[in-house]
Amino acid sequence: MVEPLVSKQWYVNVKPLAEAALKAVREGRIKLVPRTATKTYYHWMENIRPWCISRQLWWGHRIPAWHCDRDGSVHVSREDPTACPQCGGPLRQDPDTLDTWFSSGLWPFSTLGWPDDTPELRTYYPTSVLITAPDIIFFWVARMAMFGIHVMKEVPFRDVYLHAIVRDAEGQKMSKSQGNVADPLEVMGKFGTDAFRFTLAALAAQGRDIRISEERIQGYRNFANKIWNASRLVLSNLDGYDPALAKKTAPALADVWIESRLAAAIAEVRDGLRRYKFNEAASAVYQFLWHEFCDWYLEIAKLSLYRAESPGQRARTQVTLVTVLETTLRLLHPFMPFITEEIWQRLPHKGESIMIAPFPKAARKQRNADAERQMSVVMDLVTAVRNIRGEMRITPAQTLGATVRPSPDTRDLYAANSALIETLARVRLTIDPGAARPKNSALAVIGGSELYVDLTGVDLAAERQRIEKEIHRLDEAVAFGRKKLERPEFVERAPEEVVARERERLAENEGLHAKLVASLAWIDDGAR
Repeated sequence: MVEPLVSKQWYVNVKPLAEAALKAVREGRIKLVPRTATKTYYHWMENIRPWCISRQLWWGHRIPAWHCDRDGSVHVSREDPTACPQCGGPLRQDPDTLDTWFSSGLWPFSTLGWPDDTPELRTYYPTSVLITAPDIIFFWVARMAMFGIHVMKEVPFRDVYLHAIVRDAEGQKMSKSQGNVADPLEVMGKFGTDAFRFTLAALAAQGRDIRISEERIQGYRNFANKIWNASRLVLSNLDGYDPALAKKTAPALADVWIESRLAAAIAEVRDGLRRYKFNEAASAVYQFLWHEFCDWYLEIAKLSLYRAESPGQRARTQVTLVTVLETTLRLLHPFMPFITEEIWQRLPHKGESIMIAPFPKAARKQRNADAERQMSVVMDLVTAVRNIRGEMRITPAQTLGATVRPSPDTRDLYAANSALIETLARVRLTIDPGAARPKNSALAVIGGSELYVDLTGVDLAAERQRIEKEIHRLDEAVAFGRKKLERPEFVERAPEEVVARERERLAENEGLHAKLVASLAWIDDGAR
């Protein structure tokens, strides 16, 4: 049988301290991120009770109280007394220690030499930001705020960033007893430290926990490989690198476009970091590197690198490649420090290390809306051809015939970039303002322009049969998924992750169904 034992404990009346710490948050001298955490902070501080600070432990800061056994008096002192102030008898210090959170609450200033007036204390108190977990807002954050304001007469930090809690793939809290703990050393050994770091940043949406899985880390390892392969392409094509010659050559549309998109990415990353939205910052640099620099500009640059019309054009492309890649590596460095340093050292650069190189800044003048609009028109045409090729299952190696009936404002743009379009889309392009849709062709509408892709040689009947069969299969899968999710007993009783997985599967099948229906419409229209 276990019975509770009533014993004397030490308490602190913290209500006056809490009022000062509450005022600091309400006045904005301390900002909690995300803001939803403020409600939790207010609830604790507005309902605070006297704090039992004594613990019966063997290790810790001792309670600064001394007992005199001769007259029964108790004395609290800043200095260690040698005798009882009342009777001169011997003293013994209280055997209890301070609550761990009491000691931790002193951290912002005690680590800097307090109570002495040290250079470190004058320089680093208050600090700019505290990063901690949301489940210790009251235990630690509130105590540091109370003590800092009371002792130092100033808040201990300006911002408090409450990071996500990392859970397993099923959303369960990691526990050794459950066997679902991910050992960071093992994860880094398997996927690389950069991939692991980027995964955590990319999933760190404010106010949401992180569900970590090997599949997600694998995806960002692929991103690291993409960066390495792209950099290898750039580095292997820098023979004859001549920045002076490049300055004498006017940039192509694609050069201006990628530099403008880089400026946009820099602005997004800086804004995300400033607002502690690390997932948005990671997404911005990811989207730029993979979907704009690698997917588009590198493919465009190959034209100038391998089939340049002049040495100046090749030099201009080389300088653009180096400038954009070097800047992007500095932008990515806080997320993936190792691969960025390795590649940066191999590129033309200034300075000893990327760690001490200036973080990129973007000015408004670096954005070029006209170049972005024009390049978007060109890319939309190329994408339309690729979509038709993919939907009709035409091999990328086959060169197709294509005719575009341009709108008045795109005719000259298509003509000026016809060689680029033909290379990227692998087509023989005809630009004809008076064109009519020919038989056996697929149609795509791009703004005010129409694109006709020749399907001669494609077995439309066989393709139609294949698509109809796949549509029938998806009809059944979509109907089954909808019926399952309409059952209240499934949605209410099944684990949350199972329901979420069913919804994702349904959305995926619906999207594929829509694409196949569109493909069937292309076949029907093209056969007329």
